[in-house]
Amino acid sequence: MPLSTLLLFCISSIALAVTPGPTMLLALSNGISSGTRVAAFGIAGATAASACLIAAVAVGLGSLLLASEALFNVLRVLGVLYLCWLAYKLWRSEPAAINTGDMAVGAGSIGPGKAFLRCATVSLSNPKAILFFSAFLPQFVDAGRPLAMQYLILGAVFLSIDAMVMMAYAMAGKRAARLLSAAGLKLINRGCAAVMALLALALATFRRA
Repeated sequence: MPLSTLLLFCISSIALAVTPGPTMLLALSNGISSGTRVAAFGIAGATAASACLIAAVAVGLGSLLLASEALFNVLRVLGVLYLCWLAYKLWRSEPAAINTGDMAVGAGSIGPGKAFLRCATVSLSNPKAILFFSAFLPQFVDAGRPLAMQYLILGAVFLSIDAMVMMAYAMAGKRAARLLSAAGLKLINRGCAAVMALLALALATFRRA
């Protein structure tokens, strides 16, 4: 793979990763309510789910989703319902005003396992993710070279960048938890919930070209 292609892919991946999405909002919220340790488990869940989606695209399952309107709509409805539920939970949560190390206190705190499953489910239940990988990754793949290794390299680069950006969101959330009052943190959580609801609305009205 030419270095110029890899550099362009890195730049594109960074631009895409910094755009706030459901997993980024969850990383921020987890950092506020539960600290970076728990947020890291959520990031691991989102990364594992994205790796599965990239693997699915590599073996051709992305084409199946593109071709099947029924399958796409099932995933879309599930994704909308789950995002709405998360928006409700974030809106109702009471983040802690004080973090001690990586252990937050307050009703909004969740455990590592729950954070992992929540973020993984968000990634897997979003059909736009696999459509994105189906449209984005192949643009940087040379059909004249072994495909598996190219998908492996591109997938590893994208997942690394995405995970680092999510951790930056989580660290910003943890920093906010140390500096802001409980009322300020609740306002941030409700802002994340509102954006999550808007993302659910966008997914509900999304139509493939």
